[in-house]
Amino acid sequence: MRSRGAILHDVGGPWSVEEFELDPPRAGEVLVEVAAAGLCHSDDHILKGDMSAPNEVLQSLGLPTMFPMVGGHEGSGVVREIGPGVTEFAVGDHVVMTFVAVCGQCRWCATGMEYLCDKGIGTMVPGMPTDGTFRHHTTAGKPLGHLAKVGAFAEHTVVSVNSLIKLEPQLPLVPSALLSCAIPTGYGSAANRAGVRGGDVVVVIGAGGIGTGAIQGARINGAAHIVAVDPVEFKQKSALRFGATHSVASIPEALDLVRDLTYGVMADSVVVSPSLITADDVRDAVALTRKGGTCVLTGMTSQLQQSVNINLQDFILMNKTLAGTIFGSCNAKADIARLARLYRTGQLQLDEMITRRYRLDDINDAYADLLNGEIVRGVIDYGLS
Repeated sequence: MRSRGAILHDVGGPWSVEEFELDPPRAGEVLVEVAAAGLCHSDDHILKGDMSAPNEVLQSLGLPTMFPMVGGHEGSGVVREIGPGVTEFAVGDHVVMTFVAVCGQCRWCATGMEYLCDKGIGTMVPGMPTDGTFRHHTTAGKPLGHLAKVGAFAEHTVVSVNSLIKLEPQLPLVPSALLSCAIPTGYGSAANRAGVRGGDVVVVIGAGGIGTGAIQGARINGAAHIVAVDPVEFKQKSALRFGATHSVASIPEALDLVRDLTYGVMADSVVVSPSLITADDVRDAVALTRKGGTCVLTGMTSQLQQSVNINLQDFILMNKTLAGTIFGSCNAKADIARLARLYRTGQLQLDEMITRRYRLDDINDAYADLLNGEIVRGVIDYGLS
């Protein structure tokens, strides 16, 4: 069949909305009609080369290229066709897609860490996770990758059943798209990796989609004070609507505020989620963290940023923890359903996070809005629901 999608042909972009060919699903795969796709900074990091390399560089090294590629890794939709042997899903099921296609069998899946799945961690490698071949093709017949084995910046996509989570049919599809990435990553950074508990003081650096998810995770898990740090005034105000008790524009302001709130003890947890983590962000976040506290890095950094400077003596003697996380250390098959229940019961705000809805053809304008700090979360709304 033929569909339309936003395709990235190489580092530097822009996104090109064009038609492509889509093969039927094979064994262990399904065809999904996409309802909504979230605009995440990760896709822009690939466009800018923070998480990718140009075709010319990879080819010179004898490595496979990522491009051309259908973008989008955060999405929801409806199952339209199932491949041979698929029993977990049926035509008409509402689903969200996850960028970690978990196998359920490796050491990490077997010990409750699906987010580190040996097979799922190859999310940036082109081809289907089922057999390594391609279902997406250019109109000229060339292989076309789909980001994170999802490709949500398209009207239709073929994905592995391991990339899908079934939704209750009464949940609206457009806000549910955020359950695919932004919410698990942000919420889980606070609730799972940082282990926020009742009465905690939490700092969230960066109040975009991931940061707002972290703010909500801290609120729902009982934090007493939640300090949002963002240079954009709109996001400072937005953070207060989602549960932040305080918001400031800079790290120096946050240091003074947290010192006052805690009588010098500092924050129990710090979640670092700006659009791009820098070495200074890490240094400052560790300084904001109390003795025995936890600093979680959940945003992305450039692949060229390989070192940071922190006060090692303070870090060691004060028994601090600096932790990374992917997908908020969430297990998609269990945690997305739990987050959906929090949404259904009114504790988790998803609709309110969607600042603007866009058409697929407007994707470059949508990313301009994101980079200008004008939205918390934007979505491509395909008009399915």
